[in-house]
Amino acid sequence: MKINTTKDRRTRIALRQRKRIAGTAERPRLRVFRSVSHIYAQVIDDMTGTTIASAASTEPAVRGTLTGGARPGNKAGAQALGKTIAERLIAKGIKRVVFDRGGFLYHGRIRAVAEAAREAGLEF
Repeated sequence: MKINTTKDRRTRIALRQRKRIAGTAERPRLRVFRSVSHIYAQVIDDMTGTTIASAASTEPAVRGTLTGGARPGNKAGAQALGKTIAERLIAKGIKRVVFDRGGFLYHGRIRAVAEAAREAGLEF
């Protein structure tokens, strides 16, 4: 795969990661995607190919938790999303996940989601 654009680079990194990362029923995969203005997270059981839980900064439930300077596309919004996805998983009885950054570098909003999910009770 030739790298012509930034999206090509991210896709190549994501495919390389997916060789090593797989979600199971006991330990599903927490996948994070960020766009310019929003951030999305979903928890996937790769053995059955099903999505267990998801959260997005476009949801009214997540937007309601944004206070002060938090917006759907900044680090404070990412922290709110991480807390929301962790609460949804713990309600379903899942505490351990595998984190999939999706080819994005582990800093900024991706890191904010991961750290907020850890603080809310997830283990990875």
